[in-house]
Amino acid sequence: MDKFVGYRCSLCGQKYRPDQVTYTCPTDGGNLDIILDYEAIRHKYHPEDITCRTEASLWRYLPMLPVSDPGGEATPLHAAGWTPVFALPRLAEKLGLRDVWLKDESRNPTASFKDRASAVVVARAREIGAEIVVTASTGNAGAALAGMAAAIGQKAVIFAPKSAPPAKIAQLLIFGARVMLVDGTYDDAFDLSVKASQEFGWYCRNTGYNPFTAEGKKTAAFEIWEWSLETLGETSTPLTIFVSVGDGNIISGIHKGFKDLLALGWIEKMPRIIGVQAEGSAAIANAFNAGTEQIEPVSAQTLADSISVDLPRDGVRAVRAARETGGTYITVRDEDILSAIADLGRVGVFAEPAGATAYAGLVSAAAQGLVRPEDPVLVVNTGSGLKDVKAAMQAVAAAPIIEPTLQAVKDLL
Repeated sequence: MDKFVGYRCSLCGQKYRPDQVTYTCPTDGGNLDIILDYEAIRHKYHPEDITCRTEASLWRYLPMLPVSDPGGEATPLHAAGWTPVFALPRLAEKLGLRDVWLKDESRNPTASFKDRASAVVVARAREIGAEIVVTASTGNAGAALAGMAAAIGQKAVIFAPKSAPPAKIAQLLIFGARVMLVDGTYDDAFDLSVKASQEFGWYCRNTGYNPFTAEGKKTAAFEIWEWSLETLGETSTPLTIFVSVGDGNIISGIHKGFKDLLALGWIEKMPRIIGVQAEGSAAIANAFNAGTEQIEPVSAQTLADSISVDLPRDGVRAVRAARETGGTYITVRDEDILSAIADLGRVGVFAEPAGATAYAGLVSAAAQGLVRPEDPVLVVNTGSGLKDVKAAMQAVAAAPIIEPTLQAVKDLL
């Protein structure tokens, strides 16, 4: 069954065959949505055919993905996805809510949500015979590509701004990618990586550019669907999902997953999706709150490097993810993000700034009455705090240094 039938431009609606385009719409540069043959999938599979699978990774959803099996069994490529959901009753009580859960994407092989996109892009690269895959990244997307590529011997090149956290650069190098640090912003690295892919014939993974990235990220929606069937069952109150937003590809990917499920007839209604941006990098929130899809660039300044973007490359679809699901956008200060890191740490979750941003958004939403006490809430933590220890240390008081005596311990108690 050939599930992948083509692309549709998210701006002009023009459709293309799989062999006509690779990245964005040649007419207006719009992001491309991958079109699947939903009728064929629905004819061959039922929901229970998916939920009964034993594959504990995103590849359990292979029937709903536009790629073939990439191989690499028993490698980290087959450990991407299928991340746990934790109940957070103490934080729920603190916020005056009944139920709060957190989906912890730090459990992915390279410790971030971006493994989902990279796994599918690497599968696509293998299908088309690409020798080298390239991406721009502030760290997580690059680490994900480097790790997934290393798992099956695929060559990778990463352009990252020189300001990226050292822990993330270390991952890139340890996984064996060719790393080039750019004396500029993420947006500079993005533009350079595109030029390099065109010049050298490399396959470009960039988010908000390569349509297969959203296909990887949509698998989180499939997992949330499976989890909700078991945990929430049939409820008249839709789930509210909080997602941190930078370039917009994660929230648009999750939205795409739920749209796929709706097209298949496997869900009757969408969850409400709420995007959260740092105040210093809020181009998408600005557009949403202005009631437009016109994304105006900002000069991004936030400690949450993974969502620090001047010009989001998937902004239009990110605006729609909230608007079309009855959601909204919230902005939070860096101080709120640091507080969220500490709050999550006290319940056993170590989130990087971008991951904690989603929880900071929930705190703000609860204070504003944007979520009701009875609303079931799921927060997505997109990455591990070990990615940015410097930022994490700003969220807590420094540990005291004491003499090696019992009296010194007593003096502190």
